[in-house]
Amino acid sequence: MKSKSFIFGGIAVVMLLLSLSIRVSAIRVTTDGWQEDIPADRFEVGWIHSVEKEPWFETYEVRDGKLYLTETRFKTFGAGVPSDGEIIPSDDGFVHMALEQEIGELTISTSANVRTTLYTEKGDRPLYDPGGERWTVRITHHQVPLWRLIGGAHHERN
Repeated sequence: MKSKSFIFGGIAVVMLLLSLSIRVSAIRVTTDGWQEDIPADRFEVGWIHSVEKEPWFETYEVRDGKLYLTETRFKTFGAGVPSDGEIIPSDDGFVHMALEQEIGELTISTSANVRTTLYTEKGDRPLYDPGGERWTVRITHHQVPLWRLIGGAHHERN
């Protein structure tokens, strides 16, 4: 019986050491009030365009530790629409445009009016204050210790 306890104890110690030393890819979402690490190498940000009142989506990927804007979807062309992307055929009512734009970090000003939302495999995360306060949100890429993500995204108040 002691040998089983010793084996399970040894496995627990090894697992603890691995969770402290293994680092995984995560996006870090930061505002003035909180910070969250979410394990993701691909994510989407969506919002309601303030003038056209139509949904707009941007897809980002992490490659070699850097964020890339890889696709945007919108309903109509207008001011601020990228002009250097390749149009991707679709029949869902959106204009899809492939891009390859490296960005250091993504900084977004949000409000309840535009309902900015982060979409990942782990679920949807509103990036706005329902009470109407404007927020500035930063999204960056980090390698974080595995233990910070055990049980899901790591969330903390700043």
